[in-house]
Parts: sequence; C-alpha cells; structure tokens
Amino acid sequence: MKRILGVLVASMFLASAAYAADAVKEEKKAEAKVTKEEKKADAKATKEEKKADAKVTKEEKKADAKATKEAKKADAKATKEAKKADAKATKDEKTADAKAVKEEKKAEKSEKTK
Repeated sequence: MKRILGVLVASMFLASAAYAADAVKEEKKAEAKVTKEEKKADAKATKEEKKADAKVTKEEKKADAKATKEAKKADAKATKEAKKADAKATKDEKTADAKAVKEEKKAEKSEKTK
C-alpha cells in the first residue's frame, strides 16, 4: 500500500511539474506575441512619423520657394520702379538743362540787341 501511495504522490508531483512547465511555455509564447505586436506597432508609428516629417519638409520647401519667388518678384518690381524714377529724373534734368541753355541764348541775344 505504501508503494501505491508513493507512486501516486510521485505521479501527482510529476503531473504538477508538467502542468507548470506548460503554463510557463504558454506565458513565454504570449510575451513573444505581445513583443512582436509592439515591435510592429512601433515600426508602423515610426513609418508614419517619417511620412509626416517628409510631408512637413515638403511643405516647408514649397513655402520657402514661394517666399523666394515673391521676394524676387518684389525686387524686380522695385528695380523697375527705380529705373523708371531714374529715367524720369534724367529726363527732367535734360529738360531743365535745355531750358537753361535756351534762356542763356535768349539773354545773350537780348544783350546784343541792346
């Protein structure tokens, strides 16, 4: 009878150890699955962040290009207006010089006639 009880206790102990080993094995599988899912989620988040960063960079480049284009356009307009103002000033100076010469000739002519 002692032998039967000894075998029964030993088999219960071995069954308990086997059950515990299965439970540990299942826990490791579950942890591995969770880790794999976390890695996948992290990779997806990283990919989305890179995509968002690329989009922001593209928008910034587009805005910079637009600002540069507008600045060049404004500079060209300012240069054109400056040239126009210079041309007008030159024309006014020539007109004033011509008037002055004409008046000098008129003054000389009137002095000769006197």
